[in-house]
Amino acid sequence: MADKGRRNFIAWGFGGFAAAGGLISLVPMKKAWDPLPSALSSGFVTVDTAGLPEGKLNIIKWRGKPIFVLKKSANMPVEADRDVMIGNDRFLVVIGLCTHLGCIPTYRENKVDFQCPCHGGRFDLSGTQTFGPPPKPLVIPPFEIKGTSIVLGEEGPEYKKMLAAQA
Repeated sequence: MADKGRRNFIAWGFGGFAAAGGLISLVPMKKAWDPLPSALSSGFVTVDTAGLPEGKLNIIKWRGKPIFVLKKSANMPVEADRDVMIGNDRFLVVIGLCTHLGCIPTYRENKVDFQCPCHGGRFDLSGTQTFGPPPKPLVIPPFEIKGTSIVLGEEGPEYKKMLAAQA
């Protein structure tokens, strides 16, 4: 009988030791699954709009994609559902990839629109398709407005309001 108690003690001791080893081995596995700090930081890009000139297209790289940021002048068309308002200024903020085949549309200042070089699709200054094969408007990236800056990658209240208006 005394032998059985010793056996149970050894079994429980071995079981506890194995469980502790298993839990300890989970720590490095979790660290390996977490994204690297460089990957986390590349998810958010801040664009300061204070110094942007009117009517000039600015292209920012975000997550490997071109983002078109255009400060609209007073004589450019307004689309309340797709324009980003910062103070009294209106901005176009879209992912600069055609929704047809993923080409990068060219900004035509003289015609005040975007034209896709692949199949001639056209988009107005709010990113809405106006001609050609693109099936939908240029995609608006998730953003948040902080002062005079736009933070790409965060879903702020302005972005959520835009999505609700387009649905």
